[in-house]
Amino acid sequence: MERYTLSKQRRKPSSKTTRHARLNDADLRIRKSQIRLLLLLIGAVCVAVGLVHWPVLSAQSLSCDDNMYFQFNPLVQNPSWASARQFLTEVLEPSTVKGYYQPLTMISLMLDWALGARPGNLMPVHLTSLVLHIANTALVIILLYMLFGRPMIAAAVGLLFGLHPMTVELVAWVSDRKDVLASFFTFLALVFYVHFTRKRDRRFYAGSLVIYFLALLSKPTSVPFPILLMLMDFWPLGRFSRKVVLEKVPFFVLAGIFAVITVISQGRSASVVMPTQVSYDLGKIPLIVCHDIVFYLYKIVWPTRLCLFYGFPEPFDFSNSSVLAGVVGTCVLVPLLIISLRRTRVLLTGWLFFFVAVLPTMGLIKFTNMVAADRYAYLPSLGLLMIIAYYLSRLFETSTGPNRNLRIGMIVTAVLVLAGAEARATRRYLAVWKDSVSFYRYVLTVRPDDWQMHKGLAFAYQSAGKTKEAITKYRYALKLVPEDIEAINNLGDVLQSDGKLDQAIEHYRRALEINPDYFLARNNLANILQARGKFDEAVENYLYVLKTDPDNADVHYNLANLLYSRGEADEAIEHYVKALEIRPDDVEARCNLADTLRSQSRFDEAIKHYRDVLKIAGDSIMALNGLAVILTADTNGYYGGPAEAVRLATRAAELTGHRNPVVLSTLAGAYAAAGKLDIAKRMARQALNLASTGPDVELTNQIRRQWQDYSQQKP
Repeated sequence: MERYTLSKQRRKPSSKTTRHARLNDADLRIRKSQIRLLLLLIGAVCVAVGLVHWPVLSAQSLSCDDNMYFQFNPLVQNPSWASARQFLTEVLEPSTVKGYYQPLTMISLMLDWALGARPGNLMPVHLTSLVLHIANTALVIILLYMLFGRPMIAAAVGLLFGLHPMTVELVAWVSDRKDVLASFFTFLALVFYVHFTRKRDRRFYAGSLVIYFLALLSKPTSVPFPILLMLMDFWPLGRFSRKVVLEKVPFFVLAGIFAVITVISQGRSASVVMPTQVSYDLGKIPLIVCHDIVFYLYKIVWPTRLCLFYGFPEPFDFSNSSVLAGVVGTCVLVPLLIISLRRTRVLLTGWLFFFVAVLPTMGLIKFTNMVAADRYAYLPSLGLLMIIAYYLSRLFETSTGPNRNLRIGMIVTAVLVLAGAEARATRRYLAVWKDSVSFYRYVLTVRPDDWQMHKGLAFAYQSAGKTKEAITKYRYALKLVPEDIEAINNLGDVLQSDGKLDQAIEHYRRALEINPDYFLARNNLANILQARGKFDEAVENYLYVLKTDPDNADVHYNLANLLYSRGEADEAIEHYVKALEIRPDDVEARCNLADTLRSQSRFDEAIKHYRDVLKIAGDSIMALNGLAVILTADTNGYYGGPAEAVRLATRAAELTGHRNPVVLSTLAGAYAAAGKLDIAKRMARQALNLASTGPDVELTNQIRRQWQDYSQQKP
C-alpha cells in the first residue's frame, strides 16, 4: 500500500528542469520557424531559377554528341524494358554510345523520347534537365543550411549557384543530361550523409551509399565522392578520425569498381590514354593542373565567352600567357591556402573539395582532347559555395548594434546585384542555343580555328536544308583536317542531295580509301550505284558492308529492294527477314516483304505481315492496299473476301484523298469482285483520269484495260 502511494506521488519539478524545458521549447519554436522560412526561401529561389532558365524550353540546338546520345540512338528511340535492360547490362562495352558506362543517363533520355521528345521537339528533354537543375539548387540550399544553420545565407548562396551562366550548358545541351543527373544524386547523397552524421541513423548512411551508386550509374565523375565526404568530415562537420575513415570503405569499394569499369568501357568503345602509355606526355600534367585551377576560378568569377569545351592553348607551355598565368596563380594560391590552415580549416578544405571533385575531368587519364569545360565545375563549385556560406554566416553572427542592419543590407544588396548580373548573362547565353546554326556560329566566335565546330556548323546547315552553306563549311573543315572521314562522307551526302552525283561518288570513294570498312560511305555509294542501274557493283558494296556489320538493318533492307528489282525474289525475302529480325517495327521493310511474298503467291505469309503492319502503324496505306489486293481474289471469304477488300481499299482511298490511281484501281477491283460493277467502273474511270496525267504509261494502260472490262460488265 505504501509503495502504491509513493508511485502516485507527483514530484515538484526543480527550477533547473523547468528552465531546460522552457529552453527546449524555445529552441523547437525557433527551429520550426527557421524550417518554414527555409522552405519559403527555397520556393522563391527555385521560381527565380526556373524563370531565368525558362527560354531553354524553346531551344532546338543539337550539337556535338547529341546525335549519338539522342538524335540517332536506336535504343533511346525505342522506349521499352528491353532497351533499358540493354543500357544496364552493357557494362564494359556500350553499343550505342561511345564512351563510359552511363545507363541511368541513357534511360532518362529514353523516357523523354517516350514523353514525345524528338529532334524537332526538344522541350521534354530540356524540361527534365531544368527540373533537375532546380532540384539541385534546392539541395544545395538544404545542404548549406544543414551545415551552417542560416536559412537566408543558404538561400542567397543557392540563388547564385542556380542562376550562374555556367549552368546553361547543363540544361540546354541534350547529351549533358549526365552531369545534371549525376550531380542530383551526388548532392542528395551528401544531404543523406550529413543527416547521418547528425542523427547517427544508419538508414541514412545506407541511403547515401545507394544514392551514390545511382550517381555512378549516371556518370563516373562522381568517383571521388568518398574523398569529398572525408574532407567534409574534416570541415565543416569536424568529426575526422580513423573510425570515420573506415566508415568510408563501402564508398571506396564502389568508387574502385566504377573506376575500373570506366577505363575499360571507355577504352573499348572510344579511346583512353593512360599516364603509363608511351604516347602520354607526363610533362603536361603539372601544366594542366595549374592551368585548370586558375581557369575555372576565373570563369566562375568572370563568366564571359563561355563555350561547350575549351581546347588546349597553343602552344601549351610557358610561352603561352594563359598557361603562365595558371602556373603563377597556382604557385601563389596554394601556399596561401596552406598558410591559412594555421588559423582556419575553411579555405583550404573548401578549395580541396573543389579540386578533388574536378580532378577526374582534368584529363590526367585522357578521354578527350579538351583541357576544360564549363559543366565540369558544376558539382565541384559546392566547395567554393561552402566557403562563401561560412563567411557570410560569420558576418551575420558578428554583426551587432546599429551596424547589424547595415551589414545585412549590404549583403542582401550585393547578392541581388550579383544575381541580377548572372540572370542577364544566363539569358544572353541561352539565346545562343535557339538552334544548331546559331549555336555553332557562336562557338566559332570563341574557337574560330576548331575544325570540329566548323564541321558541326556544316552539319547544322545540312540539317536545315541550306545546301550551299553546308558545302562551303564542309570544304573549309576539310582544309583544316583533310582526312576527316566523317566530313568527307557528309559532304558526299550534301552533294548527292544537290544532284551532284559524280562529285558525291568521288567523296564516298575517297572516304573508302581512308577506311574501306566505313560502312556509311559504302552504303551511300551503293545507293547511288543502284539508282544509276549499276546493280552488280551496288550488290558488291552492300555485301561488303554486311561482312563487317552483319546486323545493319538499313543495308539488309536496301539490298533486299535491289534484289527484288532484279527479279531475285527469294534472296530479297531472305534479306527483308533479316532486316526485320534486327528492327521488328520497320513498317516499310515489312510491307515490302509482304509485297514480295504476294508476288510469289505466298498469300498466307503475306497476309500475316500486312496485318502485323496494321497493328504496328495503324492506317498504313501500303498495307491496306496490299491486303485488299489479296482479299479481292478471296472469293470464298476465307480471309474476309471482297467485302473486306472493299473496306480496306476504301480506307486507303480516304487516306490518300482519292488522289492515288493505284489505290483507286485496287478499290475498283474490290467492288468488281463484290459484284458492284457500276461502282467499280466509276472508280476505275477516276483512277484512269489520275494515271493519264502522270508519267507511268504502263500503269495507265493497265487501268484503261480494267475500266474497259468493267464497262463491258466483265468482273
